[in-house]
Amino acid sequence: MNECRVERNSGELSTEVLQRVVWDAMHHRDGTHGQISVEITSNLSFTVEDERPHSADERGRPLPGFYGSLLDKDRWAPAAAAALSVRMVIEVWLDGRGYRQELAGAVPAGPWEERPAPRLHGTRTTFHLVPSYTGPGEAIAWALRPEELQEEGWETHPSPPTFPIHDLRPGHRSRDARSRGILQGA
Repeated sequence: MNECRVERNSGELSTEVLQRVVWDAMHHRDGTHGQISVEITSNLSFTVEDERPHSADERGRPLPGFYGSLLDKDRWAPAAAAALSVRMVIEVWLDGRGYRQELAGAVPAGPWEERPAPRLHGTRTTFHLVPSYTGPGEAIAWALRPEELQEEGWETHPSPPTFPIHDLRPGHRSRDARSRGILQGA
């Protein structure tokens, strides 16, 4: 994926962070594309859910990731987004068992806890971005640009699936986004 094009206090930082987390969730190392969903919950908060399995030990429990957290070490974009967040919540599902942990930035705010799992495998990450890192009055943009959700050589791999974007902010509406289609706001 292209290098980051925005800096701290940029009016586009929150949208850029969302794009990077979506890209990471959608593109697997083997060149395939995963099923994801996106929720925009406020101008500086969003959730991304995917079905990619988490690294596990021989007993099927999550391996510790960044700073000993549930954030898997191969999830570089969510780790960077966590560093730009005042709070992050990560939920991991492994073989039908659920785990949840809150982070303050990229550092665990406490140990992870076991919970019921809504799916067999997957990860849900929720980010609450630090307002002082973004430009004044910044908000996550409604439209995601398709070319920024592609990796180099994407033409040789199957087309990524349509994925839902649920914008829960007042005055917005949900839609499906196609990474090859035009992703314009309504």
